[in-house]
Amino acid sequence: MEKQIERVQTGVRIEKRLLKVLKGLAEHLDLSVGDLLEGMALHSFENKPPFSKKTLEKISQLKSVYDLDLDAGDSHSLREIGEKP
Repeated sequence: MEKQIERVQTGVRIEKRLLKVLKGLAEHLDLSVGDLLEGMALHSFENKPPFSKKTLEKISQLKSVYDLDLDAGDSHSLREIGEKP
C-alpha cells in the first residue's frame, strides 16, 4: 500500500561538484534529486546501503567526470572558499 506524504520546498546549500554528481545519478536512475535524497536518507536511517554495486560504479564514474575528490571522512571538515578557518 502506498503511503501518502507531504513534500515541502527547501533551500539547501551543497557543495557544487557533489550536486553535479547527485544530479547525474538522479538522471541515470530516472529520479528527481529530491527522490534520490529521500531514498538515501531513509536507507541511512536504517543503516542499509542505498546503492547496488552497479550504481556505485556509476557514482565513481560521475565523481571522476566532475572531479569530486571528497569522501565521507571530509564531511565534517569542509570550509567554503574565502571562509576563515
